[in-house]
Amino acid sequence: MKIAVLKEGAPGERRVAATPETVKKLRSLGAELAVESGAGIAASIPDQAYADAGATLGDRAATLAGAGIILGVQGPDPASLGGQAPGAWVVAGLNPFVERARVDAYAAAGLEALAMEFMPRITRAQSMDILSSQSNLSGYRAVIDAAAEYDRAMPMMMTAAGTVSAAKLFVMGVGVAGLQAIATARRLGAQVSATDVRSATKEQILSLGAKPIFVESVAGIEGEGTGGYATEMSDEYKAAQADLVSSHIAKQDIVITTALIPGRPAPRLITDAQIATMRPGSIIVDLAVEAGGNVEGAVAGETVERHGVRIIGNRNVPSRIATDSSAVFSRNLYNFLSAFWDKEANRPILPDGEEIGDAIRLTRDGKVVNQRLLGN
Repeated sequence: MKIAVLKEGAPGERRVAATPETVKKLRSLGAELAVESGAGIAASIPDQAYADAGATLGDRAATLAGAGIILGVQGPDPASLGGQAPGAWVVAGLNPFVERARVDAYAAAGLEALAMEFMPRITRAQSMDILSSQSNLSGYRAVIDAAAEYDRAMPMMMTAAGTVSAAKLFVMGVGVAGLQAIATARRLGAQVSATDVRSATKEQILSLGAKPIFVESVAGIEGEGTGGYATEMSDEYKAAQADLVSSHIAKQDIVITTALIPGRPAPRLITDAQIATMRPGSIIVDLAVEAGGNVEGAVAGETVERHGVRIIGNRNVPSRIATDSSAVFSRNLYNFLSAFWDKEANRPILPDGEEIGDAIRLTRDGKVVNQRLLGN
């Protein structure tokens, strides 16, 4: 089985789908690894490191020739995959709801597209979950980006000239990214508070030493919601949350929003009127900006200023910490492939009716087969 690792083609994408560590591990399963020249340069991995790990280096055509599995961070352009044998796998983050035309093109080419972001949130798939691994680093990076833009210190400082107050930082949405943002901000010495629609997150917020800010008058989501994600809330809850946020946000120096609903636009959490209540020099980081944004006026790929408040809308935040995000992403892919590796067939096999395979398989035998896409 030949596994091809491609150089990413999306603008600004610095990650890579395999590292020398995972190349060695995949070769130990019996696979042959081919890496496109320059694939790891942006993640600080030189070609020689892949060669030392046992991979062959070449241009895209040589890398793809005879490959039964193609690994990527983002889905490769189907037009660049000409000549692959029917049934060859494309394993990557495929953004199926947004890039549906690309998924259809994979089907037309006879490829079996496996969307790693559709990995079910079950115990045995945790080590394969690219959304969790990348969101973790996004939460960290969001705090670092906020601190870099903030014109004041994060921790409280006692000096001979007087006391510098700690920054007040508010996290909205306490999933993987939000929890890491809380932990990072606490380590930097900020005074941290957080909110979420899921009642179960209150204990998690407290465990990290932050203050939970929750709507008490209207019921939110008990437990974790479907698949660990939040779902759309009632209009009554949204109104109560808006009132609570309005009174709290005016006192904050930094706000980080992380709320996403899979397959739907990101919920609007902060309005322009609420931004206007914050003091000049405050910072907002919108981690959901590419899904429509949690913050009114946020612009994907830009830092904009409204009412003296800077709103950071960085695209592809995991790529801003490319070396570590590549390391964990590539381990997610290895963990998936190795879990289904059949030694006799010398390849991974995803049987029909298997929970993970049925969840992530988008195309097969020239057709789109994933129920989440067929229902849209």
